[in-house]
Amino acid sequence: GRDNAFTTEDYTVFHETVAKDRLDLVMGLEADRMTGLVLDDSVVLPERDVILEERRMRIDNDPSALMTEQLMAGLFLNASYHTPTIGWEHEMRGLGTADALAFYRDWYAPNNAVLIVAGDVEPAEVRTLAEHHFGPLAARPVPQRLRLDEPPHHAAVRLEMKSPRVAQPSWRRIYLAPSYGDGASQHAYALQVLAEILAGSAGSRLNQALVLDKGLALTVGAGYSPSALGLTDFGVYATPKPRVAIADLEAAVDAELHRLIEHGVEPEEVAQAVKRMQASAIYSQDSLTGPANIIGTALAIGRSLRDVAAWPDRIGAVTPADVLAAARAVLVERNSATGILLPERTS
Repeated sequence: GRDNAFTTEDYTVFHETVAKDRLDLVMGLEADRMTGLVLDDSVVLPERDVILEERRMRIDNDPSALMTEQLMAGLFLNASYHTPTIGWEHEMRGLGTADALAFYRDWYAPNNAVLIVAGDVEPAEVRTLAEHHFGPLAARPVPQRLRLDEPPHHAAVRLEMKSPRVAQPSWRRIYLAPSYGDGASQHAYALQVLAEILAGSAGSRLNQALVLDKGLALTVGAGYSPSALGLTDFGVYATPKPRVAIADLEAAVDAELHRLIEHGVEPEEVAQAVKRMQASAIYSQDSLTGPANIIGTALAIGRSLRDVAAWPDRIGAVTPADVLAAARAVLVERNSATGILLPERTS
């Protein structure tokens, strides 16, 4: 089998892929991890070095990742998303066994966890195993999560970064956006459709205008995920063709965004975007981990199984007016951070 773990801005996931006859074993291991974990310097300090090395490899040695980190810190003035999930290196170096134990004792409780089992199993069998392994674990109080509110933004953030590791310039912008859990959440479904209209297909607005018609960009993209406890971001990015100035590329992106905000989107654009998104959601169910991740994420951020099941219908109910309202609410300059990544010429 395989096992691993990862942490997002809002939750931590432990996951295993095992043979059916090993489900009893791994559920016992997870129950033990929840209350019986033994931590000392011989365990914690080497793992701290591992994540320090991971930071060096994935962020410090990757100009694009560094730019993303700086953009997020610039966009979120006060909210916890200002701090990268992996942490700042100088703070990571100061963490030790006492910190790990304190966090473990605060948060690792059965009433603060979600168990997802996907595969060739029967619900009654899974329930029996869950009651056997997790039933004896007593619920206990956990701290209230400290969530800092984001203050009003009064000025856009603009960053330029140069690196000898950069071969191709790139441009990106992120806007402060609502999520399912925070802000003007009524726009969450329309913003998903907006991202698809902007850059979800070869015939999308940005690809058609910047790549095919004007020949300014090699690639374009847009991204938005509402699955967060706090505010999130709506992003647009583009890579210029050789000898195309970043300023010209940015002006072309802005022109397309302004055209959308001024004139809205066509019903056929919305219909095609929704059709692609609903099809993608169906395809995601073909994998073992896809449905488990979708359900686990939803439950971890306070959503329900009903919300998961209703997603296709709610996306299907989005109208052109909804998309326009969402775009006008979110694509606001003062709530944005723009990053330009450039090659640094060395002599």
